[in-house]
Amino acid sequence: MPKQIDPIRQFRLAILVLVALVLLGTLGYHVLETNVSVSDALLRTVATLGTLNVEKPENESSKIFTICLIVFGVSTVFWAATSLIQAMVGEQMWHALQRKKMQKQISKMKDHLIVCGFGRMGQQIVSDLQRECVDHAVIEWNPDQLPKLIAQDIPFVEGNASDNKALKAAGIERARGLITVAPTDEDNVFITLSARALNPRLFIAARSIQVDNEDKLRMAGADRVMSPYVMGGKRMATAVLRPNVLDFLELAMHTDDLRMMIEELTIKPGSRLIEQNIADSGLKRDTGVTIIAIKRESGKMIANPVASEMLHEADVLIVIGTPEQLEKALKLAGC
Repeated sequence: MPKQIDPIRQFRLAILVLVALVLLGTLGYHVLETNVSVSDALLRTVATLGTLNVEKPENESSKIFTICLIVFGVSTVFWAATSLIQAMVGEQMWHALQRKKMQKQISKMKDHLIVCGFGRMGQQIVSDLQRECVDHAVIEWNPDQLPKLIAQDIPFVEGNASDNKALKAAGIERARGLITVAPTDEDNVFITLSARALNPRLFIAARSIQVDNEDKLRMAGADRVMSPYVMGGKRMATAVLRPNVLDFLELAMHTDDLRMMIEELTIKPGSRLIEQNIADSGLKRDTGVTIIAIKRESGKMIANPVASEMLHEADVLIVIGTPEQLEKALKLAGC
C-alpha cells in the first residue's frame, strides 16, 4: 500500500509553489513588457493569479506567459485549499476516533484507578500503575499533555476533573480509587468534593502543595493527603542519615526491578490463616514472605509483630518478598 502524503506537508509545499509563482510572474512581466516597474509587475502578478483583473498583454510572449501563470496559479491555490481542508477535517476525525476508542476502553474498566492530572507527578503515577499492571484512566484538560497520552496509548478523558461529566466518563462509579494531582490545592479540593459525592466508597488520595491545606482536603473527603515537598524533604534527609535504608526501600518500592517488593495482603473469609498465630500459620515456611506489620480492622497498626501474634479475618498484613513469594501468600490469604 503506497504511503500517503501528510496534508499539512502538501499545504506547505503548495504555499511554497505559490510564492515561487509570484516571484516568477513578477520577473516575467518586468522582463517581457516595457515600462513595467517591479512593483507594478508584482501587483499585476497577484491580480492575475487571483483572476481579479487580468490586463491585456502587450505582446504574444506576454499573452502566453499570462495564460500559463493563470493555469498554474489557480491550480496551486486549489491544491493549497484542498490540502488545508483535508488536514483540518482529517485531524478532527482522528481526534474523534481516538476519543471514541478511549471511551470504549474505559467503559470496560471496573475496580480501576483514576488519575486526575498528567503533569510530572501524574506521569510518574501512571508509570508505576503500568508497571504494576493496574487498570487506570487519566482525566486531563491541558491540550499540551494530550499528545503524550495518545502516544503512550493511555486511556484518558479530556476535561476538567472537577466536572461530574468528566468523572463519570472516567467510570468513577465503578472505580476503586482516585488520585488527584491537579496543579493547585483549590483544584484538588473541588475534585475531591465532586468525586466523594459521586462515589462514597471511593478511596481518594490527594496531593497538597501547601501543608496548611491538608486539613481542607481531608474535610473535602480525601482518605490520604500527601505533600510532595514534605515527603521529598524526608527522603533527602534519609538519603544522608540512613543511605542503606533508603537503598533498600528504593529496591522494594520504587525500582522497576521487581526482585523484592513490599505488599499488603488482606485476610479474607475462609483463609486458613484466621485465628492462627504467625508461627503456626506457616506463612513464612510455605511462601517465604516476611510479615513486617499488621493493621487490624480497627485501624491499629502493629509493627514488627512477634511470632505469637494472632491473625484475624480482615487483618491487613504488610509483607515483603519476591513476586513469586507474594503470589503464593496472596492465595494463602484468600485474595
